[in-house]
Amino acid sequence: MLQHTLLLAYRSFLRFKSTFLINLIGLSTGMACTLFIYLWVNSEVHVDKFHAKDERLFQVMERRQNADDIIMSEMTSGPVAETLVEEMPEVEYAAAVMHYSWFPKFTLSIGEEDRQAFKGTGQFASQDFFQVFSYGLIQGQAKDVLRDKNAIVLSEELAQKLFHTTQNAVGKTMVWKVGPLKKPVIVTGIFKDVPANSSEQFDFLLSFEAWKDINPGVLEWGNNGTHTYAVLKAGANPEQFNSKITNLLASKVGSTNRQLLLKPYSQKYLYGHYENGVQTGGRIVYVKLFSVIALFILLIACINFMNLSTAKASSRTKEIGVKKVMGATRNTLVWQYLSESLLMAFISLGVALLLVVLLLPAFNQITDKQLTLTPSLPFILAILMVTLCTGLIAGSYPALYLSGFNPVAVLKGKLQTVLGEVLIRKGLVVFQFSLSVILIVAVLVVYRQIGYIQTKQLGYDKDNIIYFDRQGKLYENLEAFLAAVKNTPGVVNASSISSSIIGSHNTTGGLDWEGKNPNESIDFELVSVNYDLLQMLGIQMAAGRAFSKNFATDNTKIIFNEAAITAMGLKDPVGKNINLWGTNMEIVGVAKDFHFESLHENVKPLFFRLEPPQTNTIMVKTRAGQTKAVIGKLRHLYEEFNPGFTFDYTFLDQDFQAQYVAEQRVAILSRYFAGLAILISCLGLFGLAAFTAERRRKEIGVRKVLGASRFSIVYLLSGDFTKLVVISIGVALPVSYLIVKNWLQDFEYRVALEWWYFIGAGLAALVIAWLTVSTQAVKAASANPTQSLKDE
Repeated sequence: MLQHTLLLAYRSFLRFKSTFLINLIGLSTGMACTLFIYLWVNSEVHVDKFHAKDERLFQVMERRQNADDIIMSEMTSGPVAETLVEEMPEVEYAAAVMHYSWFPKFTLSIGEEDRQAFKGTGQFASQDFFQVFSYGLIQGQAKDVLRDKNAIVLSEELAQKLFHTTQNAVGKTMVWKVGPLKKPVIVTGIFKDVPANSSEQFDFLLSFEAWKDINPGVLEWGNNGTHTYAVLKAGANPEQFNSKITNLLASKVGSTNRQLLLKPYSQKYLYGHYENGVQTGGRIVYVKLFSVIALFILLIACINFMNLSTAKASSRTKEIGVKKVMGATRNTLVWQYLSESLLMAFISLGVALLLVVLLLPAFNQITDKQLTLTPSLPFILAILMVTLCTGLIAGSYPALYLSGFNPVAVLKGKLQTVLGEVLIRKGLVVFQFSLSVILIVAVLVVYRQIGYIQTKQLGYDKDNIIYFDRQGKLYENLEAFLAAVKNTPGVVNASSISSSIIGSHNTTGGLDWEGKNPNESIDFELVSVNYDLLQMLGIQMAAGRAFSKNFATDNTKIIFNEAAITAMGLKDPVGKNINLWGTNMEIVGVAKDFHFESLHENVKPLFFRLEPPQTNTIMVKTRAGQTKAVIGKLRHLYEEFNPGFTFDYTFLDQDFQAQYVAEQRVAILSRYFAGLAILISCLGLFGLAAFTAERRRKEIGVRKVLGASRFSIVYLLSGDFTKLVVISIGVALPVSYLIVKNWLQDFEYRVALEWWYFIGAGLAALVIAWLTVSTQAVKAASANPTQSLKDE
């Protein structure tokens, strides 16, 4: 019986080739989109889930009560990890980490003569690091590899680069250099390369004990900057433990504005956005968004199958009538047509898998992932379930519809159209095009917002500026190097800064001023600069002046931004004194606000200090069109002043764009998925147009015999579809408005929702629908009326 059913399905596919191809294109495209999104979503939700102690692994965070809001910070005081282990019996292990984002890339070499030198990303970690995290050690013991202050633990890949082996690397002596620091170390362990689904990516680890020697301030409770991670003992209640450590900082430093709490470590990647101390989202928003898009695209593809199958029903009425007269039951017919849809679904699955294999490299490039189509039992079960559901959903209505025909009415040619059947088909088309309009609006708004970000005046000039690390001998001869750079043809200006001007790097609350509310705490961004830095970046002064070599005492002066002056409540601030960590400093200028963080954030309080020795990053502004030539000259100059260090540079405008990588990827993916959804929706509209033309074949023939023009026929057939699309637009526009408005709320600075975004999307959908329907309408209007009137 199964063989007979499959044979009938095969003959049906051959008989209705155009319907088969359209269904195949629609279903396979929809399933391919769903598979792509499944792979991406599966990758996102499994980030950081590989750690063996995942359910008991937490990040210690700090809640800071500022004057007007609450800030959630991943950075804590240095002694927190040791204190938790010593004083809290619920804690099994805890690790303190100085994150790699604090440091430029280290230079690693074998011996003092810089033999086999490589750049690598490193961080300082305390002894329990490998007890907390499951970065597998190839050599060395987890409890010992970071015990000694002169220890270094290398990744497998870095060990291969340095020693060409991982077998005999332990015990070897190396030298690491970063900034002005240079230390000999001994390899104590090798760990497996950090997995791609880890949110932290590093090449080696140094002992946190070494960082204590380098920066003794890390041991002070009043400072922060350390990342702290803890593993609770089995059975410990995280909520109760949070209540227990809430006032730990108050007991150490007497501050009630700072509180500790635990957050599950593996949730950090997806749930990393906070507003006023409350978790409000993060990447999980995009995971949910694309999961819904995958479901909608698959539903649209299923709707196409239903519409096309019912559109061709009139061509199969005699077949159904004869089978029923010959004794076929309705269940038999339902099984036959469901078998056809399931067979179509599995054929589409094969095509979809082929599309995924062919396009996966391009998809990985867009998403910056390393996704693979690896067969596994969960994956196989998932795609089989999706395929079965697709086949059953897509085939259920056509099977019930076709098998329900009255055989007498069918054979007499008196089959009547049921109102409910018409409403269902039209409702499905409205649903399809409503989704298409929503996606068009979403893509348009996302692109407008990304364009707004790229063109908005930030308050500083990011164009034609490169920056690179100050390392080695540049800590001895910085001024001579900057003078040589400024004399290089094509260079407009050069200076140095504590780190990149973009992002939040170092904050302090250690300021006092006349009139300060003792119950308020304000965190200020601290930026150490050299002469000419503000002028080179084009940062404008709202009052006062910038630092200048014409004033010998500028190292005792300070410059705030407007946001800081507002937060401090100062009027006419230039000339007033403030106290920074016990030192009196005079305000000589107020810089106009500029966006040093992404446009997701408000401009925060910030101040500049003139501290050339504390600047770790060199910035160079080049003349437009001469950047490439200047880079070559700078490389030669850098190697001349700083032998043994490679010249690695970054463009400031690229660094700025990197803040919006997630949005840019969403924009690209949305564009592709929206295009495919519209394409599949058009296939559905094409199917309904074919159905209507088929049903009204005799009516069109009569009208043409009576003198109706081709245009009037096209207008007649297009009118009903125009009404459907207009209804779709009416449904979609308010929904799309709410969706994009909610998405834009994540940006403090955003585009206005112009009326033409929505009208334009509606008109685009209408034009697409007209173009789709016109193909069938023109075909029907051009048909010879005698062919339709001579029937029976």
